[in-house]
Amino acid sequence: MDYPPFDLVVIGSGPAGEKAAVKGAYHGKRVALIEKEAKVGGAGVNTGTLPSKTLKETAIYFSGHDERGLYPSERVRKAETRIDEFLYRQRLVRAEVEAEVRGNIASHGVTLIQGTAAFLDAHSIRVLGVDGSTQAIRAANFIVATGSYPFQPDNIAFDRDCVHDSDTILELTRIPDSIVIAGAGVIGCEYATIFATMGVQVYLVNNSAAVLAFLDQQIATALVEEMRAAGVKILFNASATSVERQEVNDQVVVRTTLNNGAVLESEMFLYAAGRNGGTNGLALEKAGVVLGKRQAVVVNEHYRTNVPHIFAVGDVIGFPALAATGMDQGRVAISHMFDIDDSDRLPKILPYGIYTIPEVSMAGMTEEQAREQKLDYAVGVAHHALTHRGRIMGLTSGFLKIVFVRQTLVIVGCHLIGPLSAELIHFGLALVAGGKSINDVIDTVFNYPTLHEIYKYACYDGLGNIEGKKMRQF
Repeated sequence: MDYPPFDLVVIGSGPAGEKAAVKGAYHGKRVALIEKEAKVGGAGVNTGTLPSKTLKETAIYFSGHDERGLYPSERVRKAETRIDEFLYRQRLVRAEVEAEVRGNIASHGVTLIQGTAAFLDAHSIRVLGVDGSTQAIRAANFIVATGSYPFQPDNIAFDRDCVHDSDTILELTRIPDSIVIAGAGVIGCEYATIFATMGVQVYLVNNSAAVLAFLDQQIATALVEEMRAAGVKILFNASATSVERQEVNDQVVVRTTLNNGAVLESEMFLYAAGRNGGTNGLALEKAGVVLGKRQAVVVNEHYRTNVPHIFAVGDVIGFPALAATGMDQGRVAISHMFDIDDSDRLPKILPYGIYTIPEVSMAGMTEEQAREQKLDYAVGVAHHALTHRGRIMGLTSGFLKIVFVRQTLVIVGCHLIGPLSAELIHFGLALVAGGKSINDVIDTVFNYPTLHEIYKYACYDGLGNIEGKKMRQF
């Protein structure tokens, strides 16, 4: 089919691409959305964000994790969970959300074209269809939203059966007895806690002395303690030099050799140490677009590349590579592309959610950053287990830490570990973004009993720290 020139062509239908396309169409532009896969939604819907977060909830359900010790008699769980049961919910969520995204694209009048795009020049692309046909499409503007893909080192023999990357791990045909995970970043830590919660022996191999260095280190240390309590064996300052699949006594064993000579034997291996920008095959050089490290597209603060009418958003531009930020990057790019007077930039303060078990989330400055900036700061801490809602829920761990300026009491950072942290952080985000003080929180009335009261308790603890009046333990 021959198409007349479009006002905008978006390449990639993940969270960033979808939101950009529908916003452009909403404002009356003729928009085409190119997606190479049969399913829309990108990694956010199909291989990354939603599937892994659903598996977290599934692991909590089948393990009875949140019910342990809550009542005198434990609700009995089946001794073994079948793989079809384990994957059921994430498959259902993927299908439902994929249909939702497809419906949103259609309802906005966006032309959806399935095929693989490659630039011919700065104003045209060639789309290779699934049937082998090709067509040239021209547009006044382009947005590259092709996401990222897992980096695969040459020294690891990936087989999609026993040796996985962070995409193929969702193709599991069985729940392993043991797994080695290389990389203790967000993805590695999330999967480590998911598998450990399901009773899998997990070895987490990390090439540095700490996990998640961007976190407040008191929170990161607490997460390490939680993982170890769940049975995760963490090997710091180690890396995999080779990964081999072998047959031992009629059973498949994955042997992982580390840089210190140690050998780990497991049923499966997951490499979760980095992703590359999804620019392979796009022929961006024909449009004159500059790429940076790991094949990421280089953009300015408006998500414009060095070619003025070509923008890029989402994981393909690198950090922070979050679905939440990608969606708004897409919207902001449209505002600048078509001079729409609304969202012209992302907020300076962003929330970060890590869906480990337990969850971790943050907004604003860590204590380490406050120290580096030579702020005269103080902190306050309150524990979930000491709130009345926490007692009702049977919580035994988790806490909120606030960082604030000693003289003005203005809160500059909020950090959480524990159940629902990715939800609870949004009040902290509003405090930091709004320049609110400890007194503002203390003057706020919260529903009782709720976990949100933890903010008030942390503020009381902070006041006690600077005034030397520790009346009680929070």
